[in-house]
Amino acid sequence: MELFYHPLSRYSQKVLIALYEKQANFYPRVIELSDPFSRNEFKQQYPLGKLPLFKTRTGDLLPESSIIIDYIDHEFATGTRLLPQDYSQRLQVRLYDRLIDNDLNNPLYLLEQMEAREEENPIKVRQLEKEIMLLLNELNDKLQRHHWLCGDAFTMADCALIPCLIHARNRLKLYQLDPIDRYLNQANTRGAWIQVQEEIELTRIAVQAGFRPIP
Repeated sequence: MELFYHPLSRYSQKVLIALYEKQANFYPRVIELSDPFSRNEFKQQYPLGKLPLFKTRTGDLLPESSIIIDYIDHEFATGTRLLPQDYSQRLQVRLYDRLIDNDLNNPLYLLEQMEAREEENPIKVRQLEKEIMLLLNELNDKLQRHHWLCGDAFTMADCALIPCLIHARNRLKLYQLDPIDRYLNQANTRGAWIQVQEEIELTRIAVQAGFRPIP
């Protein structure tokens, strides 16, 4: 099995957490989309050219982080169960996974793109930050009642949330939200996330040395 990804992509980080939680063996294939040769080579295998992408044992290609994690959780009996067997609990996990992707990760990406382009649009920035904080306040209330996002067990929703909160921590002063701050502290001691952070740091060092990050 192979994972095509980039360590600085939060959607890739989400899948990496899941793979490490499941103690799954896979072949890592880092794709540098900002490099024309690497991008074109990848598109020959997957024309849409989006990361992450997972190649199964049978050679099937699975795009989309949530779909990949669903497959991983079904395929591997080892490690952490990321999607609960109970239907109502599983529905909650899927709900918050989608909310985090759509209403947290994607707006964060838009903010980062505006900063990268040095685009001055304070009204748009405030609008995006307001939308993000609406969800963060809901998640904060939820974390007052739970150890992890959807209960006492680590799930796919946590795979989605942790990379986003780490990136948003300073910008949005998340230390002022006590349950989220507690959650982040415990996330930073989680073995799977520690492994992902190590890869992130190595990639950042490479970028600083002259390699270009993904757009």
